[in-house]
Amino acid sequence: MPVPFEGGCRCGAIRYRCTAEPIFVVHCHCRDCQYASGGASSTAAIVPYDAVTIEGEPASYSVTADSGAQVFRRFCATCGSPLFAGNEKSPAFLAIRAASLDDPSWLIPAADIWMKSAQPWAPLQEGLMRWQANPGEA
Repeated sequence: MPVPFEGGCRCGAIRYRCTAEPIFVVHCHCRDCQYASGGASSTAAIVPYDAVTIEGEPASYSVTADSGAQVFRRFCATCGSPLFAGNEKSPAFLAIRAASLDDPSWLIPAADIWMKSAQPWAPLQEGLMRWQANPGEA
């Protein structure tokens, strides 16, 4: 696992660097991630918030999620690339969108979360842990 690792938006207006290994890599199937990704799920590397430095100013959108938590999505206002997500219940962590990494090939997803919102037409990777909501929730 390459540490540090870097990434950014498609147009280059926003760049980031992370100095910690991901704690967890997930495919999230919640409706908010479906909207944000334009697909069946969003793949994200969960990292310590303090391990990430960001150059540029991402735009942000916040909403109350199905979990009841206020969640934010950060993206490039110029090219629209999704970059980060987080929520008020876990302020010490940041979800980095896998597609925003310079090289996402080394990520190894461990779980599918928010399966209660998963689309029946979406393919699922065999052998991953699965939760109906967030890990530890019903």
